[in-house]
Formats: sequence, structure tokens, C-alpha cells
Amino acid sequence: MRSLDFAPLYRATVGFDRIADLMDRALSADVQPTYPPYNIEKTAEDAYRISIAVAGFSPDELSVEVKDGTLHVAAKKAEDAGKAYLHRGIATRAFERRFALADHVRVTGASHEHGMLHIDLQRETPEALKPRRIEIARASGAQVIERAALSAQPEPAAN
Repeated sequence: MRSLDFAPLYRATVGFDRIADLMDRALSADVQPTYPPYNIEKTAEDAYRISIAVAGFSPDELSVEVKDGTLHVAAKKAEDAGKAYLHRGIATRAFERRFALADHVRVTGASHEHGMLHIDLQRETPEALKPRRIEIARASGAQVIERAALSAQPEPAAN
């Protein structure tokens, strides 16, 4: 696998360390877990939903947390001590999935229905980052003449 050098990025930018780390992590991950299967869908302009197939797990056996910009989804099934299976085809093994969240993306809720765990996310751009229009003040003719007169006056002599 080819390794990328992010040194030029670090020399020309400030504050993009997380993006470079995310790209490096994505490129270096050789084995991605395939269990449980999941979908990521865009439900609106700034809204997303992660749906994870969690057949056999109850809501009490599932955990959804956000830590350091990463969404952690985990499940652990309680042992079935009293059951004797002739065939066990439903995978209820413990798992942990992690999803890196972009800046300003927050989890708005999670629901469990029909063997699916749905996690809703919303991207919220802070007011400080939204574009804003700056009003340009126009000088009236009288203000222009007054400024010209003030700049033409000689400085008072110091005694």
C-alpha cells in the first residue's frame, strides 16, 4: 500500500491536522469489519441517518456514544444459558463500530425498530461560520469636504 506524505499540507495550512489524520487512518485501515451491515443515507441537505442491522439485540443491549468526534456503537448480547441450539444462524456476537464525525455534526437521536438501529445526525453550521454581509457605509458630500479641510489644516506648533 502506498503511503501519502502530508508534510506539504502542514506547511501551507493551519488547523487541518484532523483532516490529514482522518485520511491517513482511512488509507491505513487494511481490514474493515463487515459485521453488522449498515447504511448511511442523506435524509436532507444537512441531515443524515446511519441504519445498522442489529437483529437479535434489544435496545438495552445496545450502546450509542459520541467521544472526541467519533460515534461509537456497541452491542453485547446476554448469554443464553438455558437454551440448546440445534442450529444457530442468527449472529448475535458482540460488536463495536466507529464512525468519524465531521465538525459541527451532532447526533440528534437513535431509535430501534424491526431489528434496525437508526441513528440520526444533523450538521449545524455555527453562526460565526455562516457567510454574512458587511454593510459598506457611504460618505456624504459634506463629510468628504470636511475631511479634506481637516487634512489641509497645518498642525499647531508646539511651545
